Amino acid sequence: MKKPLFVTQPYLPPLEEFIPYLEKIWDSKVLTNGGPMHQQLEQALCDYLGVEHLALFANGTIALVTALQALRITGEVITTPYSFVATAHSLLWNGVKPVFVDVDPNTLNMDPARIEAAITPHTTAIMPVHCYGHPCDVEAIQKIAETYNLKVIYDAAHAFGVQDERGSVLNHGDLSVLSFHATKVFNTFEGGAIICPDARTKKRIDHLKNFGFVDEVTVVAPGINGKMCEFNAALGLLQLQHIDKALGCRKVIDAFYREQLAGVQGIHCLNDAGERVANYAYFPILVQADYPLSRDELFQKLKDGNIHTRRYFYPLISDFPMYRGMPSAQRGNLSVAASAAAMVLCLPIYPALQPLEQQRVIDIIQGT
Repeated sequence: MKKPLFVTQPYLPPLEEFIPYLEKIWDSKVLTNGGPMHQQLEQALCDYLGVEHLALFANGTIALVTALQALRITGEVITTPYSFVATAHSLLWNGVKPVFVDVDPNTLNMDPARIEAAITPHTTAIMPVHCYGHPCDVEAIQKIAETYNLKVIYDAAHAFGVQDERGSVLNHGDLSVLSFHATKVFNTFEGGAIICPDARTKKRIDHLKNFGFVDEVTVVAPGINGKMCEFNAALGLLQLQHIDKALGCRKVIDAFYREQLAGVQGIHCLNDAGERVANYAYFPILVQADYPLSRDELFQKLKDGNIHTRRYFYPLISDFPMYRGMPSAQRGNLSVAASAAAMVLCLPIYPALQPLEQQRVIDIIQGT
């Protein structure tokens, strides 16, 4: 049987490179609670990403939950149904009602033209997602937020290293939240971070991720245990040394898919975000009606070839039981997102994917 291929595989640096980090942790006897590795990684990520302040977390979901708590978000938040469930789950965890709006057909990001109609007296924030690492229309979203006095929290789980004309896309909005899960471009096995606009906000977030403690005897908020441990931070420091090479490999794989699939009838590749802004986090295709197979038939054919693609994002968040009864979750309100969810298939893309392995994927799609 041929080697199984997955949508992504975590990049793991050579073990011998990790051992010196483990020895430092062993020697320090500090395993968590903001130890040396944690502090070094926060600063290293600020330098690499071009942001002023960053708070590390045990995972991206806890970071989303805490970001909402940090901004004291209540009532309703306008968001996208086309994302991983953690986006909306973080709202429910805070007792906030998600209000879904449709996505743009070209980017599959939240469509700014749909936001204003969804605003009610109860709306306090907008939570867009930089889907597949492609930046949202941040200018349009910010203009709406300023007009209606709304906060903006970006779910930037896919957007590590993504730039726009103003620098890091993570600097937009009131807060941006990253995920460092093993499936992401940059990973710490599990992890996440909140990009903070100023030192005061970071300080509040640091309190919230440590149960609300300010010192040994003072608790100022009902915080959570969201701290990243030293082992995860050490892996992140090591990963950061290899990230540019990893992104370069992803770029080559992305370009080869586009070249080889360009002439396949019924297969649509999302628009290339461009070298300056892309991180090649995913490679989604849309399997359209004029392709010989349905999306699910192609999914199964690839699986039979030991190629495990993913239908990111299917079903829509709004289709799950805890959301589908909401008025904004009705299919008529989300026609573009529903159509994309029925067609999307994310193909394998990761630094270790070899050309012959990638060709296996392409050959099946081409029907050769």
